[in-house]
Amino acid sequence: MGRLFGTDGVRGVANKDGELTPELAFKIGKAGAYVLTETCGDKPRILVGKDTRISGGILESALVAGICSVGAEAVLAGVIPTPAIAHLVRSEGFDAGVMISASHNPFEHNGIKYFSGSGYKLSDEIENRIESIILDNSEKIESPIGKNIGHITIDDSLVDKYIKFAETTCDTVFDGIKIAIDCANGASSVTAKKALEELGAEVCVINDSPNGININENCGSTHLENLAAFVTECGADVGLAFDGDADRVLAVDENGQIVDGDKIMTVIGLDMKKNGKLPDNTIVATVMSNLGFFVMGEENGINIKRTKVGDRYVLEEMLKNNHLIGGEQSGHVILLEHNTTGDGLVTGIQLVSVLKHSGKRMSELASAMQVYPQVLINASVKNELKNEENYMKFPEIKQAIEALESEFKNTGRVLIRPSGTEPLVRVMIEGKDENLIEKRARELANLFEAKLN
Repeated sequence: MGRLFGTDGVRGVANKDGELTPELAFKIGKAGAYVLTETCGDKPRILVGKDTRISGGILESALVAGICSVGAEAVLAGVIPTPAIAHLVRSEGFDAGVMISASHNPFEHNGIKYFSGSGYKLSDEIENRIESIILDNSEKIESPIGKNIGHITIDDSLVDKYIKFAETTCDTVFDGIKIAIDCANGASSVTAKKALEELGAEVCVINDSPNGININENCGSTHLENLAAFVTECGADVGLAFDGDADRVLAVDENGQIVDGDKIMTVIGLDMKKNGKLPDNTIVATVMSNLGFFVMGEENGINIKRTKVGDRYVLEEMLKNNHLIGGEQSGHVILLEHNTTGDGLVTGIQLVSVLKHSGKRMSELASAMQVYPQVLINASVKNELKNEENYMKFPEIKQAIEALESEFKNTGRVLIRPSGTEPLVRVMIEGKDENLIEKRARELANLFEAKLN
């Protein structure tokens, strides 16, 4: 087997040999509980949540068996958003937490993601240790017997505790605001409508009837066309679309136009700056954020720090320099004042709060950032040649990239990025002329494929 942990826990097709089987889930439960609770005393407690996938039940059973086999108590929260686990681990004093979800991926996939007792995702070092125990038998785990075996409890109150927490993150009443939401037939089906209604909003809902196999299916944050039509149909002031485990959210304005993660951070970040709540006037984003986002920062006196792609790198920069807001274009927004990970419901509440107290329309708030046309083309290459140190050895490629960087220096941006999982190089160009950047990106992608295969 290869490396188990990817950028966001262990992922794979559920119950498929060689991928995320119940046998592997048991081992992850056992090794994870052992590593995360070895200094926690006699009866450590681990919080377990899941999204609405049909495979959640078998993986939960196997995972929990592993947890209990090392003497830990497993507390089952049932269907609940990923960020709820991150929050509740801290607020309820758990020693660790684990979420069973594959986020925005299709229903046949699933994943297992641990959180430490402080509510943060695990470091590479801890993940490597858990992985080494599973794959290499690097440490012997003693199995308790008799009264020392762990046990399982179910706590149905935890979802409501998370909802109450989300509501307390703003001091604005949403009366007079109509919100359309798309729950992706996922975990937000049990939280979003209730929280927004209790804050005083009128809420219209689609895709909140999960059946185990319809999570993310033509709905949620990866299929905004449905919410865009629904917003205009019901006359909503704003629309919010969650992904399967509700750790991200994208929005739609009153006209059905998309408000992506960059624009959400623009609206919330400008409001934080106005109210003196944006430390060092800084927002953290990745290199994949739209050029218009960085232009917005320059125009408004906001410094936007760029990290590698991935919310873990955004969070790392935020923690290192005490920044409070950061995220990705995909809607994974981290608001450290409120939670330790991306939280779709909390982000949505903050966005609606700005809408309410500003008295402006969402389209007006989002217009503070102008989106530059962006073209992304994947070039298929030999896997061993996809990294910069290899492809830049080819003079034609080096010269072509330098020529493009010179051409778009003042009016756009060129970004070349190897795929982390596939034999691909991603060619992205931003600029004002969409036809031109499409042509240039395709020319460079064709050159990559001609030289690197």
